[in-house]
Parts: sequence; structure tokens; C-alpha cells
Amino acid sequence: MVKTEVLAPAGNTESLIAAVRSGADAVYFGAKDFNARRNAVNLSDAEIKDTVKYCKQYNVKTYLALNIAVKESELEKAFAIAKSAYLNGVDGIIVSDLGLARIINKRLPDIELHASTQMSVNSPSALKTLKELGFCRVVAAREMSKKELEELLKEAKKLDMEIEVFVHGALCMCLSGQCLLSSVLGARSGNRGLCAGPCRLAFSVENGTGYDLSLKDLSLFSYIGELTEMGVKSFKIEGRMKRPEYISACTYACRTAVDKGYLSAELEGALKNVFSRSGFTDGYYTGKLGREMFGIRTKEDVYKSKETYSFLHNIYRNERPKIPVKITAEICKDKPVKIKIESKKFSAEAEGKTPDTAKSFPVTAESIKQSLSKLGGTPFFVKNIEIKLEKGLFVSNGELNELRRSAVQNLSLSISKVGIRRILSYEIEKKDKERKERKIFAKFLDISQIPKNLSGVDLLIVPLEKAEEKLPEFKNIAVEIPKFTSDENAISKLLQKAKNKGIKTALCDTLSAVNLAKENGFNVIGGTGLNVFNGESANVLKDGKVEYITLSPEMSLLSATRLKTDANKGVFAYGRLPLMTTRNCPIKNGKNCDECDKKGYITDRTKTDFPIRCRLFCAEILNSKPVYLADRLAEITNTDFLLLSFTTETESEAEKIISEYISGGKPPKDFTRGLYFRDVL
Repeated sequence: MVKTEVLAPAGNTESLIAAVRSGADAVYFGAKDFNARRNAVNLSDAEIKDTVKYCKQYNVKTYLALNIAVKESELEKAFAIAKSAYLNGVDGIIVSDLGLARIINKRLPDIELHASTQMSVNSPSALKTLKELGFCRVVAAREMSKKELEELLKEAKKLDMEIEVFVHGALCMCLSGQCLLSSVLGARSGNRGLCAGPCRLAFSVENGTGYDLSLKDLSLFSYIGELTEMGVKSFKIEGRMKRPEYISACTYACRTAVDKGYLSAELEGALKNVFSRSGFTDGYYTGKLGREMFGIRTKEDVYKSKETYSFLHNIYRNERPKIPVKITAEICKDKPVKIKIESKKFSAEAEGKTPDTAKSFPVTAESIKQSLSKLGGTPFFVKNIEIKLEKGLFVSNGELNELRRSAVQNLSLSISKVGIRRILSYEIEKKDKERKERKIFAKFLDISQIPKNLSGVDLLIVPLEKAEEKLPEFKNIAVEIPKFTSDENAISKLLQKAKNKGIKTALCDTLSAVNLAKENGFNVIGGTGLNVFNGESANVLKDGKVEYITLSPEMSLLSATRLKTDANKGVFAYGRLPLMTTRNCPIKNGKNCDECDKKGYITDRTKTDFPIRCRLFCAEILNSKPVYLADRLAEITNTDFLLLSFTTETESEAEKIISEYISGGKPPKDFTRGLYFRDVL
């Protein structure tokens, strides 16, 4: 059986060393900008170069995380970071932005592209598009069950793609890549790498835990063998913001689970003590969702961490011999002493002076072996030594030691050398198009909210799961595919039923949804969940037959209107933004589904209520206030459509708001401008 890669985080140089010495096969890290953990120390350009050199000596792969949504003005700088890492020998780049991914794929052909978990890949249909964009590996969404992962892995095998799975570390309450909570509440965007972690604060539902957005950390080490059998290529550990002791414990535990198939009681205890939120959870993988998955960091947890640091530090105190080598020594009369050291395709030699004739104690094969076997403090260990020795010669131990050190140094230089890598040309299209009359797309959570008078509305959007209900007579109706496409067969059946009713368009927030819609013969509108921040990302989707594209609501209105693309672009202009989309409905912490009217709330420490609404395969936590822009319509220029989203509004309220977006209106008492007049970090 081929062992799966142990992939460890490296938020700084000390954590990197801890990961490598504790048994990592690969490490991932960020540059100073453009990664999903911008609050970590991260690595400078020079440190990345040194990191790659160090890791190559230990046969450890290196992956650079450039996994955030990239603004139009940042594309050139983000690519420059990718290019520098590429030339420094990084093995792969983890990306979430579609535009940046295409630029890297076109210009840097000799590097692996990995699709970040921020791309919300939670079902197989996304893989084909990612393959076409040049991705060879996909990081699966952390919310997937064993059964769902198996389906993803089957499709990946067909396409010759790799799947990477998070096996330990912090869990976000929201589907990866779909969270707006931090940005809307504090202008610190998780999709831009600066999540402030507000979900760890007190948010409560009726009869809940009091912290009903805070999940325990994930741990799947007991399923390592099973995941390997399923075909997972890489076991990923979360933690670029954590201490080296944490990195060491998790890496060593994963290494042990891969090599031995189990963890000792001592190691399990150390793992829990170094960091947990009242223990760990495997709830998503096993399908056991609910209250048991929730937890917070307690004072007792913090105390236990301090107790276990000294034990963990011993794990990575010394270098870990990892690479087997063959050493050949040739000591012959009238020839210079020669030492050769080999490791797979690499080899190096060192040559000394001609040996003297021994006066009393000639050198022996055993003493030569002892000198040449001293590889402590290096990544190497001796697998085989061959000695060609003529009798009666003398070579000092000091000379042999010096030749060994020289050969090892030369081998290290050979291993860490970066080969020639190609850089190709690719021009980013920055052309814009002439935009005609702007359309209005109205999206409703419930059929009962839809006004009888839809004058001025160009497209009516309803949830896919509600398209079977009696719909109003309207010329253009679309369905919205949920953000978690847990059961693709079920989604396709619902799409076909909608198609039989004459519906031809689908609103899609993930690449899986986009491809499911296209495969079932639907026209596609890209939703906010695709996180389009730049024109190149919009162009990628347009080239993939996405007819209309909703720009990210984290963009400023000025940036949105100035964005150059010949794709049809629009903005989320009204409604309660979905702050979180979650598989683990927080309301279930206090009551069963049959006790719920599907119109619950979660309340923060300021007593602000956030509506929770059920969707197919997931639940949405909505903002406490709706975005309102009907009085600022003159500022929404250079757009093709406005998306109006109705979630808690009544039929009459919806009708009034639609009319205001046609002719202008006055803001309600309780509203927000969202992020349109702020610039998220």
C-alpha cells in the first residue's frame, strides 16, 4: 500500500523545523501577503528560498498558500509572489481565486496547482472544471461525510486528480469559502485571510450551548487507514497560527498513525492537551452532527497545554534522519582516497590525498565504517556501505570524517538545487463591454413571499427544492442550487423536474453547482459564493459558459463598477446577506427539527438577532439587517443586473422594495450598506 502524504502547516521558521523533524512529508506556508492566514508570521521571499532548500534536503515537499480572493489591483503582485516561489523551487501553489489560478497555470507550467478548501469543493462535479484550469489536487471541504468523500475520490481517480483531506485542526462553522460573518461584522474578511474569528464568541440559540457557532477541533487520526484505502493522497493538518509544539504533536501523531496504524495513549493525551476545545470531533466524517460537535477553549484546556509543552519539545529537539544513502569508500595504493554517497538519483563525491603505507596500525574496514556512519545532525542515515580497501594502508579518522562531511555537504547541495523552470507569456484581457439596460433579478426564499405584481422584474429565482410547489405565472423563472451539493443525483432529479416545468436557468454559488446546472441543460448565473473579485475570475466563468456573474459583496461599489470584463456582471443590491452557510444547524443544539418552524434565530452578546433559515442539505445564517441601495442607484453604474434577495420579507414588503429599485426609494429604519462603501482588508 502506498502511504499517504503527511502535510503539516508552517506559520514561521520554527514551526517549519518542528514539522519536518516530527515526520512531515510536505509543508504548506504563506508569503507575507495573499494567504488565508495573513495574521500568521508567514515567510519572506528569502525565508521561502531557505525553506525550500531545507525541505529538499529532507525530501519534504513545499506548497505555497496563495488562497484568498484577489482584488483587481492585486493580481500583478500576487502573481509576482507565485513567480518568485516558483523560481525558488516550491513544489505546488494552493489557490482559491479563479483568475489567479488561470494566470499561474498559463505562465508557470512546471508547478502543481492545488485547489484550496476555500473553493468550496464538496461534491464531484467541480473536479472537471478544476482539471481544465490546470489543478492536479483538490482540498476537499471539511464538512464532507465518509460517503461523500468516497464519491469525490471516485471521480478524482477517473480524472487522475489527487484529493487532500483535513484530518486535524480547527473547524469553521461555515462552509469554507462561504463565510461573510467576520467581514460584515468587522470588515476583516475570512475570504481575504483576515478572519477575526467572531464565531468563537457567544452566539446562542434557545436551549443551546451559549456558543452555538463554535465547533470543537477536528481529529480523524483514528480513520487514517480507512482514508488511505479510500484513495486520499494527502492528510492535511490545520494550524499555521499555532505554536511549534502544537505542530510537532499533530505531525508526529499523523506520522505515527500512517506508519503504525494507531496512537499510544500518551500521544493521544498529549495531542488533546496541546490544544483542544473540550476535546475533538469527527462528526462531519461520521455523519453524527449536533450538539456534541460544539465546544470552546476553557481555562482547563489552556492549563493542560502549558503542562505538555516540554514533552512535545523533545519530539523535535533533534534532526530526524529520513533519507537512506549508500556510501562507497575506495582506499587503494597510489590513488587518492575517494568517498561517494548516493541517494536515489542524486550522488556526490569527495576526494582526499593518497593514503600512506601504515607503519604500525593499518586502517580497517570496520574503522572506516564507523567513521562514515556518523551522519547525526543530517537528514541522512546509512542503508549500505561498500568498502574497497587494499591492505597495509593508513588513513586518519580525521581525514575520513572530513571527507564524509564534504561528501554529505555536496549531496545536500545537489538535492536542494532547483532545476530550470519555464515562464510563458499570457496577456490578461482587460477589455470592457457596452452595457445596456440593467435588469432586476428577484430571489425569494419562500413562494408565499412572491408578489402578484412582478412588473419590472426580469428574472424570478426560487430555491431548487421549492420549484415543485405552485409557482406564479411568470415568463422567466430560475432555481437556486444550494451551496452544499451533498447528493448530486438528488440535485439532478430536482433540476430535471424544474426543467419539465419550463425552467431553464439556475443560480449557482459553487463550481459543483455550475457544472450540475450545465450538465442538466440549464443556463447559469454565478452567485456571490463564487467570490469573484477581479475581471480575470469573471472571464474564467464567462469562458465556462456562465451567463451572468454576481460580484462578491465584499467588493466596494466603486471597485465593482470599475471592474473591467466583457462578462455580464451584477451586484447583490438588496437583502440579508448570508453570513454563514452551515451543515450543522445551530438551532438543533436546542430543539429537534420537528419542533422547529424553520424560522429560528441566533443571538449574539449584544442581543442582536440573526435569522436562520433551512435550505436543502444546509442552513443559512442571515445578517440582522438587509443591504439597501435603492436610494444610491445612480452610483451603481456599469452593471448588467441587480440581485434582490428576499428572505424574511412579506409579500407586500417585497413588492414595495422592488418598486423602489425601479424608481428609487427611501431607506427603511433598519438597514445596512453592507461593505459597498467600505473596503475590506
